[in-house]
Amino acid sequence: MSLLRLEGVTVGFGGRPALDAVDLAVAEHEIVCVLGPSGSGKSTLLRVVAGLQRADAGRVSLAGKDQAGVPTHRRGVGLMFQDHQLFPQRDVAGNVAFGLRMRGTGRAEAARRVGELLDLVGLPGAQKRSVGQLSGGEQQRVALARALAPEPRLLMLDEPLGQLDRGLRERLVVELRSLFGRLGTTVLAVTHDQGEAFALADRVVVMRDGRIAQAGTPLEVWQRPASEFVARFLGFDNVVGATVRGGCAETVWGKLPVPGGTPEGECRVLVRPAGVRLTAPKEGLACVVEARTFRGDHVIVRLRPEAGPELEAACALAGAPGVGDRVGAVFVVDEVAVLP
Repeated sequence: MSLLRLEGVTVGFGGRPALDAVDLAVAEHEIVCVLGPSGSGKSTLLRVVAGLQRADAGRVSLAGKDQAGVPTHRRGVGLMFQDHQLFPQRDVAGNVAFGLRMRGTGRAEAARRVGELLDLVGLPGAQKRSVGQLSGGEQQRVALARALAPEPRLLMLDEPLGQLDRGLRERLVVELRSLFGRLGTTVLAVTHDQGEAFALADRVVVMRDGRIAQAGTPLEVWQRPASEFVARFLGFDNVVGATVRGGCAETVWGKLPVPGGTPEGECRVLVRPAGVRLTAPKEGLACVVEARTFRGDHVIVRLRPEAGPELEAACALAGAPGVGDRVGAVFVVDEVAVLP
């Protein structure tokens, strides 16, 4: 059953649609992350669901009930923002208990719930600490505990880890997924960080110009981008025009293998960097190494072929070619995707 459903939701600002007839459903206990560049409509979508922005057209339903006219505080949703929005004059317990007090929860029950949540988010015994003395990661945990305290039927996150450094973000996103799984929380999050979304979500929604460009599991979206826009948004630059004929794609890079059953005709072809294998110069597409980028456990090598646009290849640290080296490039069918 869908806990949240958007049907034909449209919002315009100054004659320009921020959301253009968006349809989206989020199932109970599902984690959905909405991705997209600035101006794609992802934050507007979150604000409409929360009741912070009125839709010009369409319908938002929670648990089957139309939310038109229902104020934010009566929707039963939890909100967590990038800048935390903690109350500096209150200690940690005062911040976490805010929603409970607004709901009329008794003092003893609120204290029990606050202690339970601080244990859950990894801040046991922090009730009396000043929020101004907390690190960014600790403030994020307090904001999460506050959002979870009233037991919302839907938790909404707006760039939840955007202000944290990469190492802390990577640790927290793993903890969040585990926590939401244990609690059975239904989550709708928006982010511009692909890595964060793919690590957290059960389903990823990519937006462009107020519309949904693609929705699917992280694996589906990664392996089979629905368009060149989605592919490039995910960071894939190896896209070229092609004609599929006889089980191969004819391109300016030569003939590329394509998955079985690919229809013949004109198309665009994506080759993920992992699908560009480096060989001796005479064994594949002749290229010159233009640049190298260190990525932790591998190197991204930018190649200039004799014809056509530049290519990116992923290779191991050991034996990676240097700038100016001449190499060959061959293509692996498992990393080739034909784009509509």
